Amino acid sequence: MNPKRILTIQDLSCVGQCSLTVALPILSRYGVETCVLPTAILSNHTQFKSWSYLDLTQEIPNIFNEWQNSGIKFDGFLLGYLGKKELMNLAVECFERFSNKPAPVVIDPVFADNGKLYSGFDLDYVREMARLVRHADIIDPNITEACFITDTPYRSQYDKAYVETLAAKLAALTDGAVVITGVEFDGQIGELVLQNGKFEYVMLPKLNAQYHGTGDIFSSVMTARRLQGASLADSCLAAGKFVADCMRGTNPTEHFYGVCFEPQLAK
Repeated sequence: MNPKRILTIQDLSCVGQCSLTVALPILSRYGVETCVLPTAILSNHTQFKSWSYLDLTQEIPNIFNEWQNSGIKFDGFLLGYLGKKELMNLAVECFERFSNKPAPVVIDPVFADNGKLYSGFDLDYVREMARLVRHADIIDPNITEACFITDTPYRSQYDKAYVETLAAKLAALTDGAVVITGVEFDGQIGELVLQNGKFEYVMLPKLNAQYHGTGDIFSSVMTARRLQGASLADSCLAAGKFVADCMRGTNPTEHFYGVCFEPQLAK
């Protein structure tokens, strides 16, 4: 059988384990034919002291035209960091023109954490993201992103009722499933999954470390397992375990800019 063909839309850091540098090898390792639409090229990601940046937004219509000429279609889409409202419109155009229907759309919003927007984002971007997720079959924001998208006051301390209310508000914006990542209770961390009106928690022991790019790894593994036919909860569990294994295999004093995920691909 031919493998599923997925298109992942996000930026490419030439150095640094995040975005396309993570999505391409991980999705491929799970047997998914992975095609890429780079929105920008960075010399290295923004955890470094400085970086160069080449915006590719203007080239995307030319890429679309060539795909149209070649009859290219995709069996799924994974969106990560976009950074510009114009890219959201192009993403919707991509779904409409190049979907081998039904082709699920997974959207990781990637614009905020710890109660704050990332540098360069504003509330206009948040409002556009709230419209974009209407096209999603799965959306996997962290708690901060879920709060911004649903216009809910952020809490650093919360209970299950708070997280479930967030998930329900997100579900009202899209017909797809909701996965809220980075949920923490009683020394555990994981996801709240809301699908078909049912809540399910997928939790693992929390590791005492934080690394850049783990969200991109999570989304890539989750999407790959879902395309393979695993349930959404099982896909989240596989992704969480993969991320944890990567973290355990990384020494932060020697490797500050991401996690060493490559050894896990060989297992």
